[in-house]
Amino acid sequence: MTELTLKLVLFLMPLAYSPGPGNMFFAANGARFGFAKTISANAGYHLATWVVTLAIGLGFGWIATQFPIFLTAVKYVGSAYVFYLAWCLLRAGTIRDDADPRHARFVDGVILLVLNPKAYVIIALMFTQFIDIGPVADSNSRVGLVVWITTVFTINNLVAFSLWAWAGDRLAAAFRKDADARRLNVLFGILLGCVAVWMMF
Repeated sequence: MTELTLKLVLFLMPLAYSPGPGNMFFAANGARFGFAKTISANAGYHLATWVVTLAIGLGFGWIATQFPIFLTAVKYVGSAYVFYLAWCLLRAGTIRDDADPRHARFVDGVILLVLNPKAYVIIALMFTQFIDIGPVADSNSRVGLVVWITTVFTINNLVAFSLWAWAGDRLAAAFRKDADARRLNVLFGILLGCVAVWMMF
């Protein structure tokens, strides 16, 4: 389990910590309202993350077993999507200030997760990499594994989003400078591209 957890965290690092819809949302809120004001929305986002990830994980094993082609399709479509994310990062500009003066609430975090397509793709990709779809002697073992992966995934995201929120002021200042934004986006774009290649082959 320790080896699987380490591999899972390494797999998720460039995905969770790169500038995406979720962490950019929390970075912007952290910059405008302070870290404390992001806690409620962060809790909502990650409660929703745990529930949605568990549901996908429990259903994914059955779907992948019944329809093996689904596994291949998700891997290749997902790899293409991660390449797309990498390309977007390589071409990304700076953060734009949100004109809404109200800080994000718990329900905003839930909605952000539910409407974030990147989250669904990453969750599905994660289970293609870390759930064995072959027959198992004890179905409880698979359920336990899904619960563990779900929990590690959620905690990893929570740490990442909290760091982005905490560093919001500094990140917002850096991202307003095109040169700094470019360097950071190129770095994470390359990391995401490497992840996409690894997933495909």
